[in-house]
Amino acid sequence: MPAPHRWSPAVPPAGPTGTGPGDFPGARALGVPALTGGPAPLPGPAGENGSPGGALLNLLVIEDDPVGPFTVSELLHTAGTRVRIRTARNLTEAERLLTDDVNCILLDLALPGRDPDDELAALRHLLRLAPRHAVLALTPSTHAERAAEAVRVGAQDYLFRDELDGRLLSRAIRYAVERKRADMAQYKLAESRLRAQENARLERGLLPTPLLDGSDLRFAARYRPGRSRALLGGDFYDTVRTPDGTVHAMIGDVCGHGPDEAALGVELRIAWRALTLAGLCGNKLLTTLQQVLEHERDSEEIFATLCTVDIGPDGRRAELSLAGHPAPLIARADGPAGLLAYESGGPALGLLPGARWPRRRVELGESWRLLMYTDGLIEGRTGEGNQRLGQDGMLGMVNCLMATGLRGEALLEAAVTRARELNGGELTDDVAVLLLERDRTEPAHPDRP
Repeated sequence: MPAPHRWSPAVPPAGPTGTGPGDFPGARALGVPALTGGPAPLPGPAGENGSPGGALLNLLVIEDDPVGPFTVSELLHTAGTRVRIRTARNLTEAERLLTDDVNCILLDLALPGRDPDDELAALRHLLRLAPRHAVLALTPSTHAERAAEAVRVGAQDYLFRDELDGRLLSRAIRYAVERKRADMAQYKLAESRLRAQENARLERGLLPTPLLDGSDLRFAARYRPGRSRALLGGDFYDTVRTPDGTVHAMIGDVCGHGPDEAALGVELRIAWRALTLAGLCGNKLLTTLQQVLEHERDSEEIFATLCTVDIGPDGRRAELSLAGHPAPLIARADGPAGLLAYESGGPALGLLPGARWPRRRVELGESWRLLMYTDGLIEGRTGEGNQRLGQDGMLGMVNCLMATGLRGEALLEAAVTRARELNGGELTDDVAVLLLERDRTEPAHPDRP
């Protein structure tokens, strides 16, 4: 009786016999890795003789007939197919022998001890053990219905024992491997699409739709996470108009770049909107937000910076509060942009218990552009050694872009793209940019001030 862990080559031995773990006669001469090696990728498309570029396939045969494995080996050898064969008498042995370098499994559906109420119990169990492996079902031709059901359950194909020959078996193995490859690719594609849909739903929570009905202000925003292949980051922003006509805008940044920081950013944004619509502003609002942060963060080291601007109903004046956040950029009428002067901001949220955040009134004028941003925009390099872009570099960059006539979303997209180009690649930190514009050179809407 053959040992259940032995590889049986379907080709004559060539060269010296291997002696390492998992070797079989001629394995080293054929360039076959030992069983203790890493997972083997699925071979490429098969050639006419069933062998892709001379690569060997590894076949695990599960049947209780001790003569069966040698019959399979002889059939494949007759067809000229290069296949290594491993044998197991039952699923317990098969589980021990099922390694990542097995490409295909040939399962006898007539294994003894099967469930009388479920003729495919062995197959179902094997599919749970080997979800990534190609599986062929072996059964007599008198059980055609069972064979078809095996494919519906999850096998890649079926073979009739009494009609088996070397060429048919060789083609079936290759077909099963390629079909499994296609199935896995389709599964990964579907999984990727589901993940993208879920990320899009999460993104909608992070990047809200502004509530500016009745306002003559134009709104634009751009957001780019710092994490590779992510849609979410720790930056957040929002803009709402309250019933008294005041437009409230904010932008913030939770320290860190992971999903926990992204989730905390969403919580802070939702809390800010709810508190703002409830009538809170200035120090009361920031104090309450700090309480939310302290209760929701995973570590006392987590903090968040924040900038809030409350623009009066006439659109000419605003109240500004900063919590450890860089000051916004303001461009009035046709003049160049400059930083909105602010000397006495408060600390970032979550750093100092009982902190206070002063609120300062600023004059905006008739026509203006107000650009709020997170530090991811200014911390990139300029292409000159380790020099950072900084606020001065950002001012020069934005002024150059505005001089070309850019405004709104086009201006923000160009600013983020230019910062990325200067950095020599993707910006490592999250980037959020928000732009509010008021242009009084255009006729006012009859329902707007």
